Amino acid sequence: MDKILEILKNIRPEVDFSASSDFIADGLLDSFDMVTLVSDLDAAFNISIDGMDIIPKYFTNIGSIRQLLVKNGAIL
Repeated sequence: MDKILEILKNIRPEVDFSASSDFIADGLLDSFDMVTLVSDLDAAFNISIDGMDIIPKYFTNIGSIRQLLVKNGAIL
């Protein structure tokens, strides 16, 4: 979880992601941020996230991002 939060903070350092339960609804991540996040997650966890999985439901909070990583083969 800490690694995910660190990646998020690198993308949007001005945002307190730990205070939000829905990053999309709260306007903390936009579509460009999601693409950047996918790229950073791929590199950090040595995986390749399936393009079909790049949908808002996997980017609402730390738990959903973790679920996305596991689904795509990351070892956490």
